[in-house]
Amino acid sequence: MKIYQNQSTDSLIADISSVTNQSIPEEINRRVAEIITTVQAKGDQALFDYSQQFDNVTLDTLQVAKATIQAAYNEVSPTVISALEKAVINITSFHEQEKRSGFVDMPKPGVIRGSKVTPLSAVGVYVPGGTAAYPSSVLMNVIPAKIAGVKRIVMVTPPQKTGIDPAVLVAADLAGVDEIYQIGGAQAIAALAYGTETIPQVDKITGPGNAYVAAAKRLVYGQVAIDMIAGPSEIGILADDSADANDIAADLLSQAEHDVLARAILVTNSTTLANNVEVALTEQLKTLPRKAIAQEAIDNRASIIIVPTVAEMFTIMNAVAPEHLEVQLPDPMQYLGDIQNAGSVFLGRYASEPLGDYLAGPNHILPTSGTARFSSALSVSDFQKHIQFTQYDQRALQEDYQDVAAIARQEGLEAHARAVEQRFN
Repeated sequence: MKIYQNQSTDSLIADISSVTNQSIPEEINRRVAEIITTVQAKGDQALFDYSQQFDNVTLDTLQVAKATIQAAYNEVSPTVISALEKAVINITSFHEQEKRSGFVDMPKPGVIRGSKVTPLSAVGVYVPGGTAAYPSSVLMNVIPAKIAGVKRIVMVTPPQKTGIDPAVLVAADLAGVDEIYQIGGAQAIAALAYGTETIPQVDKITGPGNAYVAAAKRLVYGQVAIDMIAGPSEIGILADDSADANDIAADLLSQAEHDVLARAILVTNSTTLANNVEVALTEQLKTLPRKAIAQEAIDNRASIIIVPTVAEMFTIMNAVAPEHLEVQLPDPMQYLGDIQNAGSVFLGRYASEPLGDYLAGPNHILPTSGTARFSSALSVSDFQKHIQFTQYDQRALQEDYQDVAAIARQEGLEAHARAVEQRFN
């Protein structure tokens, strides 16, 4: 862990900005390009072959049967099912507020113009497997798409020797997934982007994954839309001496346990709090089941930054643009206007970041690696498109066509000018 103190704000920002997530290695990009080409050429057979090669699982079918999904309810604790159902309610009620309708206006007689909001037809959701299963990610990806009106939602997740995690299947059923396929990695992204005999092509792919998934999403962008290129998890915390050091340490570790490349940052104006958080981290790590992962992240990617004023705290954190931002300051709502760059904000001691991961309702598919400077959390609008329309009558065009022709000729596009003039020749 790095401790920053008595350093200028500009110097701190420069140091923090230099700690960026690694770009995808060229070897991974090359291998992913080969996988995509093979899936395009061989379809389902490539997916079966890659499942054997990468996941060591021999499949006889790609689609998960409805009976398997229903049977999963018997393997998941009623407590977990109840929690997932509550999460569905909260996520739905939050994202319902994001729904938008189009508009129609008449700026002058004879002119009608507007925008029509239309859902995407088909969306593919990638859900990671491997060392951890994330039913929460299923809910966060699928529910906004459902609210947007997407008619066909396809989920892909890596095959497992013991079968797909039952909680993931239950979450998919609760959220309303239409089709589930047991295929993962770059090959799953290729199948969604180009289609195979079994898996029809989609319009957009959402959901996080490893470096191979991220590289594949980048390479198929343009063939289909994607949500974002997700990097390792991040948390930034702003706190003063009124905050509880144990709370802060626990919240920093909640993200550090995700990945050895996860980033955890505390910015404070209290040296005492900084010292106490460092001690609390050491103590809490001792009993953490994922200690090895969290310890490496804390050792190599965590920072405690001590600055004189609250204003400087916000300046630094806006430069970081963290995926998750906690504000543990008195009356935290008063600082909402000072936050310019963050994926999702948690205000006050009792708004612990894991609330956002699972239950509160705001989405946990968030911009990482500083991209919160220009992008936002996954929302209903990510699953919609806007179609513009225009209608002119003869009189309205007669008032405007000469202006259209003048601009067209200024740009050297004579056919544009003649097209509007043609109506009056």
